[in-house]
Amino acid sequence: MEALLNLDGNILIWIQEFLRNPILDPFFKMITSLGNAGIFWIIATIFLLIPKRTRRVGMISAFALICSLLINNILLKNLVARTRPYYVVEGLIPLIKKPVEFSFPSGHAGSSLASACVLYRNLPKKYGIWFLVLAILISFSRLYVGVHYPSDVLAGAVTGIVCSYLGQWVVNRFFAETKDPKNT
Repeated sequence: MEALLNLDGNILIWIQEFLRNPILDPFFKMITSLGNAGIFWIIATIFLLIPKRTRRVGMISAFALICSLLINNILLKNLVARTRPYYVVEGLIPLIKKPVEFSFPSGHAGSSLASACVLYRNLPKKYGIWFLVLAILISFSRLYVGVHYPSDVLAGAVTGIVCSYLGQWVVNRFFAETKDPKNT
């Protein structure tokens, strides 16, 4: 466990020392803010729920987001209670206001991958790929701005992907009459 903690901290310091720069800082601050409270993904989901032809995708995304919220933000964060890296990793300077909740897992990565994976699998690929790219950028931004360990982001991403499949299963199982937009 000690080796993982050291690796996590060393990766953050490496990002701070070798990747951060005045040109990228505003970009990653903006990207990370898109994931705050899952707002981008919630808005995208609401827009998908409105038209009948994308309602099924919106429902899957909504269930995936709820799953991610319950697993990551309510259960795991409080169960693991991991301290944020800027309190532990000597020399790490966060670029944004310090979040107050626990670190593990990353809720930004969880909600981003939960919704983006649903959108990637269920929308035409020319749209879905952009959501996936944004989710990956939001996840990486949490490392770039110094508020999560790499293992937090990885765990959030894994739970988000699992939640995307759970959301798909729930909608397929209980809302089978809704139409798949790829078949319209």
